[in-house]
Amino acid sequence: MHTLADPIRIAAQLAADKVAVIDGDQTFTFRELHRRCRLLAGALKGLGLKKGDRVAILAGNKHSYIEAYVAVPAAGFVVVPLNTRHAEPELQYALEDSTTRVLLADRDPGVLATCVEQVVIIPDEYEALLAGASEIPLGENLNENDLAGLFYTGGTTGKSKGVMLSHRNLIANTFHYLTCVPQKADDVMLIMAPLFHAAGSNGVLANIWTMGTQITLNAFDPAAALELIETHKVTETLGVPAMLAAIAEEQHARPRKTDSLRLIAHGGSPIATEVLRRTHSAFPSAELAEIYGATELSPLCTVLRNEQNLIDSPLARSCGRPVTGDEIRILNVDGDEVASGEIGEVVVRGPNVMIGYWNKEEQTKSVLKNGAYWTGDLGYMDDNGYVFLVDRSKDMIVSGGENVYCTEVEEVIYQHPAVLEAAVFGVPDEKWGEAVWGVVVPREEHSNVDPGEIIEFCRQHIAGYKVPKGIDVRHEPLPKSGPGKVLKRELRAPFWEGTERAVN
Repeated sequence: MHTLADPIRIAAQLAADKVAVIDGDQTFTFRELHRRCRLLAGALKGLGLKKGDRVAILAGNKHSYIEAYVAVPAAGFVVVPLNTRHAEPELQYALEDSTTRVLLADRDPGVLATCVEQVVIIPDEYEALLAGASEIPLGENLNENDLAGLFYTGGTTGKSKGVMLSHRNLIANTFHYLTCVPQKADDVMLIMAPLFHAAGSNGVLANIWTMGTQITLNAFDPAAALELIETHKVTETLGVPAMLAAIAEEQHARPRKTDSLRLIAHGGSPIATEVLRRTHSAFPSAELAEIYGATELSPLCTVLRNEQNLIDSPLARSCGRPVTGDEIRILNVDGDEVASGEIGEVVVRGPNVMIGYWNKEEQTKSVLKNGAYWTGDLGYMDDNGYVFLVDRSKDMIVSGGENVYCTEVEEVIYQHPAVLEAAVFGVPDEKWGEAVWGVVVPREEHSNVDPGEIIEFCRQHIAGYKVPKGIDVRHEPLPKSGPGKVLKRELRAPFWEGTERAVN
């Protein structure tokens, strides 16, 4: 039995004087990190919190975030990481829904202060709180099945839900990740993906457990990320495809010395082959690895290693094979397993599957069946166990009775040399029910690209019914959730306004 108290306790015992976290000009050893976690635990207990009480954090990536991520659950409380890109009403909903008592924030909380008993502002009030606290041991009276965190979903498909993850869920996910993507004590991890996402456990817990060093990037910026990689000889990092595209563009334009990189992992949404190709050419020393999962899976369920060797292979479109410890089946709507190569819903069973949704019994029942999680992702599995995703079930376009998978069309659009970002979705069509539509963000040197040119390019590569009826060119980044997923519901909304179909 393990809880979140174990990784930091063991690291402090075995590597007390090794650097654990670098945050700007601040450096913390494992001894110091362990002590600060115990102080934070004592401070929260001093505020009157009891086991199971919720503590939210609204902040960028920084050392205090790592401390809260570890110490809050390790002390028996429940951490509630808040999406910094959510609007105030969404944040207010999460605080009220979770009945959070204390909010740690690195910004003015505004009306959010009325939702909790106490706000602690990072860094000044936070540091004062620790300075006046007494250390308490971590992990006492804690069980692996206790609730560790409430992770509110990014809202890409509707209203946010609080995903309940236990200590067992998060520790299992950490072991799964380390089994498939081994880490060492001499690794230096750049945390550029937001820590409020459950994928933080892939980095934070795994890195602490293996006694590596973590470097925090407060808010993602490709130039800043590359500077940290060069300065600190970063060996690994994890991001969403949009982040990989951005650091690759920056590296191609203004190269840095990045040959220390041995691993660039990515997840959160499907990646286009062209983004993989450009990332590999920008960082030839790094292995590329895709991780697929969901917040409800703590969040990992498949890994595809060494993608840089698969770019011209059909396996490039796979998200990998199940991680050790997980079972994945492809099922039809009746719950029957489909044949190899046949499309169905991806269903996952393992110790990393969430407890359920906070205060949402019906939504929990709709996705948790017989201990397995129905992801809502459509895909198929080949004879060798490789999983291929074709779309979210809610994103699939049905045009004239034919199924069109957005990811397939996006993959083609990304091959056009003018395209930096692309998203495809369905719009109303009187004749066909739905029509394919695209939005692209062009590269700077192709800012005047003709949408018709991209449509014609698609026509040369895919069937006519899959070709976008129209393409909008925009010159600002596509709207994204905090974890970096494109918010297609925002792009779809103007087309479906006034129709009977709900915009998800």
